[in-house]
Amino acid sequence: MENIGNNPENGNGNHSNGSGKPAWMSDPLVKEIPAKKLQFLEELFAQGQGKSQKEMMAYLMPAMKRAKKENLTFTPQEVSAAIAAIKKYSSEEELKKIDKILEKSRQGGK
Repeated sequence: MENIGNNPENGNGNHSNGSGKPAWMSDPLVKEIPAKKLQFLEELFAQGQGKSQKEMMAYLMPAMKRAKKENLTFTPQEVSAAIAAIKKYSSEEELKKIDKILEKSRQGGK
């Protein structure tokens, strides 16, 4: 039986890759991101599942404050790599949500 979490074509970023963590966390794109940062992103991604765009934006603000409190800062390269990896393992519906949220964040949340 194949492990569907390793297949980027299956469209589900939530399935694990056999190690108990989402498949995107083992993608070569994020291999340079420290484990603590990946864990934070994994929690953010998991808790954001099923939220509407508005709910997600409201959730992101306290999450970013928490990251700052824990001295977790992300370089633009780390953010780009993480987003690319997450998108690689996401369904069409998830991709649409991600794109909408990214567009809102570029507009300053307007």
